[in-house]
Order: sequence, then structure tokens, then C-alpha cells
Amino acid sequence: MIDFFLRLLFFAIIASGIYLIFNLNQQYSVLVPASGGTLVEGMVGMPRFVNPALAITRADQDTVALLYSGLMKIDPEGNLVNNIAESVTISEDGLTYNIKVRKDQSFHDGTPLTAKDVAFTMELVKNPELRSPLRGNWNDVAIEQLNEYELNIVLKEPYSPFIENFTLGIMPSHIWSSLPVEQIPFSKWNTEPIGSGPFSVDSIKRNSSGLITGYDLKPTEEIKLDGVELKYYQNEEELVEAFKSKEINASAFLPASEISNLDKDDIQIISEPVPKIFGVFFNQNRSPALRDKNAREALNIAIDRDKIVNEVLGGYGVPTKEAVLIQQNSIESNDTNLTNSSTSSLSIAHDLLVKSGWTQNTAGFWEKEIDKSKETLSVTIKTSNSALFDKTATLIAEDWRKLGVEVQVEQYEQSGLVESVIRTRDFQALLFGLDMNRTEDLYPFWHSSQKDDPGLNISQYTNINVDRSLEKIRISKDDNEKRNAVAEINKIINQEVPAIFLFTPNMTYVIDKDITVTSMTKLDRPSDRFMNISNWYANTESLWPIFGKNN
Repeated sequence: MIDFFLRLLFFAIIASGIYLIFNLNQQYSVLVPASGGTLVEGMVGMPRFVNPALAITRADQDTVALLYSGLMKIDPEGNLVNNIAESVTISEDGLTYNIKVRKDQSFHDGTPLTAKDVAFTMELVKNPELRSPLRGNWNDVAIEQLNEYELNIVLKEPYSPFIENFTLGIMPSHIWSSLPVEQIPFSKWNTEPIGSGPFSVDSIKRNSSGLITGYDLKPTEEIKLDGVELKYYQNEEELVEAFKSKEINASAFLPASEISNLDKDDIQIISEPVPKIFGVFFNQNRSPALRDKNAREALNIAIDRDKIVNEVLGGYGVPTKEAVLIQQNSIESNDTNLTNSSTSSLSIAHDLLVKSGWTQNTAGFWEKEIDKSKETLSVTIKTSNSALFDKTATLIAEDWRKLGVEVQVEQYEQSGLVESVIRTRDFQALLFGLDMNRTEDLYPFWHSSQKDDPGLNISQYTNINVDRSLEKIRISKDDNEKRNAVAEINKIINQEVPAIFLFTPNMTYVIDKDITVTSMTKLDRPSDRFMNISNWYANTESLWPIFGKNN
């Protein structure tokens, strides 16, 4: 009998101990990131230039962000911090940036990353023969390599936002330097990239035509995710279907109109503003009718921006008629027509055309004699074939047709639009989005020196007062002086109407709720969401704090 009670006591103690440990574990253990899980990212458009110096489409830029790393990066709080740079020191006069490169960095093929690679990348972007879309950011910059891991960047004039350019992905000189510059756009390395980013290419997927349809990426550092799969789709319809069928679990390319139809139980929606302005940019050299400022202003007034933001962006954006991002710059808008009804806006636009000497013919289209020739107010809008641009162009065309304007819309694949339309300035009206940097530097988009390719002044706008104000902003250290200069630029551009501004969008990222991501604030462009992907995770495990500190 005594043995029985001893055994019973023993099992009771064991059970109590297990219960106590279980409760202590429940009370004091914490969930910490664990290894495992794959991000399957869907994008629209096939990659062509997975190359930091040439990437211009969003698919290119997103892919570059995963495979390349820059001297600096944007941290989760939106601050610019060192990445492959050990230190960045700015001289008192603001002209010299001394950069020391970390000695523990290497490219995916094992080659050490040094100051030589940094200098090579910057010189390549500067080279006019390459026609890099980033060239305008590096004009009049001298690069001096001091030793294997140190270099100086010297400006002709101080420009405080210049440091933002240090997020540029560094390219391996041992691969690219042997190629003549004119052959770089055609190199296989544009689609078989070797970078130094958090992921490297494990395998490449191609279709029967040899076009890339996906990359399988593997981590190159301590990352909780097992890997990233990139899948590219011809259009947004294919992308939406892939997301709904769970072929992919994340995308920043989903149309806002479709996001509202998704099952919210399985996803998280991250929406953050990005410094981008969408608008219709005029090339007055291609249309005598569009040389009439009042005709351009009438087209401006006739557009219902609120309708575009609600129907195209699903409310994930802000309507605007300004050349600058008003909220960020604390500039008051002089426009009083933004909230006018569609009917009153059309009436105002109609009256403006009449006062400007335009008359309507029997077909209802506007005509006017310009340079001794009768011109019809007709507009051909060229734009991308993505759903966002398609729907925006459709709404604009509807408004203009109600006004009595003859409108045609031509759509292109993104790469074709860039090469055949934007670079050649072959358009009357271009519906496009300007990617401004976080400092909202207007110089690349409106200074007359940037009116020819590869400059980004796509309206080929020239105004000496705007040029002077843009130059003043770049060198001034006085915030009030900068704000006044920006306000002056905004005022002049609004008066001269070289473009019609429509809205500023949010970067809307839809991702599986089981994947935990870092905060995404003060992004420069949507691809910056990947700058802290090393801290993302899909799985967790339970640990006591004493074991989780170093995890």
C-alpha cells in the first residue's frame, strides 16, 4: 500500500511539474522569427534591364532592389542609413563626400566589393553614351578613388539632397568594365545579374520565346525567409488571376479596383505615399493647337480628378493640379477648380475656349486659325497599356470629348513606351508618372538642360525664371528660400500649363498576412519596400526571452 501511495505521489509531482512548466512557458515565452517560408512576388512586365544604371520600369527596379545593394539604404523609420558604406562624411562646405566601404562585402560570385566598383558604377551612370535615366543626378560630379576601400565624391556646388543618390545599387566592375558602353544595354548580364544584395539568382525561368518569366532567388546572408520567387506577367489581368489562385502571395502591382474585391481574411494591405505625380505632358512641337495656352488650360479644367482617384485608384491617392507635392512642401494651391462639379468645370472650359477665339464646327469639334492655318483641337494621348493608365486615359478622353475635343488613345508596353515614345519625345500628349525622389527635386523634370533624352524634362519645357529657381534650390541652405523658390516654380508652371497634373498615388502592397514585413515609410519609390527584406519572416517559434535575445 505504501508503494502505491509513493508511486501516486511521484506521478502527481511529475504532473504538477509538467503543468507548472507549461504555464510558465505560456506566461513567459515569446514568439520570435523563425526560418522558413517563401515570398512569391508577382509583377507586371518582363524584366529587361536588371541593372541599377538602366532600370526604368517598375519590374526592373523591383528586381534590382532584391539583387543589388547601395552605399546607403532607407531604414524602416524612413531614415537614410549606411549599408555597404562603413561611413559617409560630408565636408563643411558641402562639396566633398568621403566614403569608406565596408571590407566584408562581396558580390554573389565571391569577388570582393571595393571602392573600385563604387567608382565604376557612378562613372557609368554619368557616361552620356549609356543614356542612363539617372544621369541627371550625377552631372558635374567628380569621383576620386583614394584607396581600395575609400573614395571621394566632389560636387561643383553644394546640394544637400545629393546623398539620396547613394542608394544606387553597386555594379561589379570585373564583369561590366570589359564591355564597351554601347554594348552594355545588350549584355546578358542585364538579365543574368550578379549583384551584392540580400538575394542572388538561383535559377531563371523562361518561356518558349526565351523571355524571362521568373527568377528563383536564394538568400546571401542571414535571412529568415527561405527564398523569393519572382513571377512576371504580361498584364494586370493575369496578375490578378495569379493572386486569386494563390500562385503568388504578394504584389505591389494589383489595380486598386481589384484590391477591394480580394478576401481580406488572408491578406494585409500596406498603403504608403510615394513621391510620384501622374499627369498629361504636352509636346507642343507636335501640335499647333496645343501651342495655345488657353486650349491647354481648358483641357486642364475639364478633367474630373476626384473621379479618377476614386475609380482608378480606389481612393489610394490624392487629386492634384500642382507640379509639386503640396502637402509635403506646405505650398498653398492657387487652384479653385479642383472641387468644382464636372458640369461646371466643362462650362468654365467651354467659355475659356470661346474667349480664346475657338469655335465649334458642325461636328462639334473646336477650330481656330493658327499661323494662317485652320487647326482642330484634337489630342492623341500615348500611354502605357497597364490597367491604371488605360482607365485613367479612358476617363480623361471622356471628359475631353464632352468638351468637344477629338481624342485618340494609343497604348504601348512599358518598355516600348520608354524607347519609342519618351526617349524620342514622339507624342502630342503623354500620360505618364514622374518618379520624384524623397527630397522632391524638380530639377530633372523642369530644368531646360534636361529637355533632351536622357533628361526627364519630357515636355521639353524652357523658362529662364524656372531654371534660376531650380538652380537656387539646389545650392541654398535656407529652408524658407527653398520653399519660396518651389512656390515660384509651381506658380509659373501652373500659369504656362506645359503639363496637366492629375494625382499622387500611394504605393499599395498586398501581401499574405502570414508574412511579417518591416515598416515602409518615406519611400522614394515602390521598390524601396525591399530595402529591409532581411528582417521579414513568415514563421515564428516560441522561446523564453533568455534564449531569444541573440536570435
